[in-house]
Amino acid sequence: MPESVESAAPGRAVLEPLAREALGEITNPKHVGALRDVTIADDVATVRFSTTQGGYPGWAWTVSIAVNPGMEPAILETELMPGDGALVAPDWVPWADRLEDYLAQQAEAGSGDDADDEADDDDEHDDDDHELDDDVDGVDIDLHADDVDDDDDEDEDLDDDDEDIDDGDLDDEDDDDDDDLDDEDDDDADEDDIDEESDEDDDSGL
Repeated sequence: MPESVESAAPGRAVLEPLAREALGEITNPKHVGALRDVTIADDVATVRFSTTQGGYPGWAWTVSIAVNPGMEPAILETELMPGDGALVAPDWVPWADRLEDYLAQQAEAGSGDDADDEADDDDEHDDDDHELDDDVDGVDIDLHADDVDDDDDEDEDLDDDDEDIDDGDLDDEDDDDDDDLDDEDDDDADEDDIDEESDEDDDSGL
């Protein structure tokens, strides 16, 4: 049963400065606050101080000192210990347990991915069905409809070219006929000139 330092030697006046000196070797002295308590059990005195260090609410600096009868007090251990309500890390979990949890999570995530893949496959099949609706016996009607329209356009262009050629031929024939008529007119004019000259010769002979 721990008893107060006041009922045993050495007293608090000896232990507190000794404990503060030991803490000064591991931390800044300004991080060591007020003395909380001193307890002794089995010739070991435990001296606790509040901490002023940020991020450690509820923790206390703890110094263990050997107080064997007939011997000088000696420092055994110094540490920062959590008290009731202190902010601490989660309990340690063995690696085997963490690995088992990890594998279970991976398996669960994998099953979810498989379900998503199956849903994606169903969507792809639906898209293929919609594309086949436009085909007849595997032939894309819309695609060949475009080809037919292109053929019709080419036929119309050819017909226009034939009409242009026929019109050109007719124009050439008309030009040739006009030239022939002009030549005939010139021949008639020459014959008239010859007849007039003959008449003049006859008149002079008379």
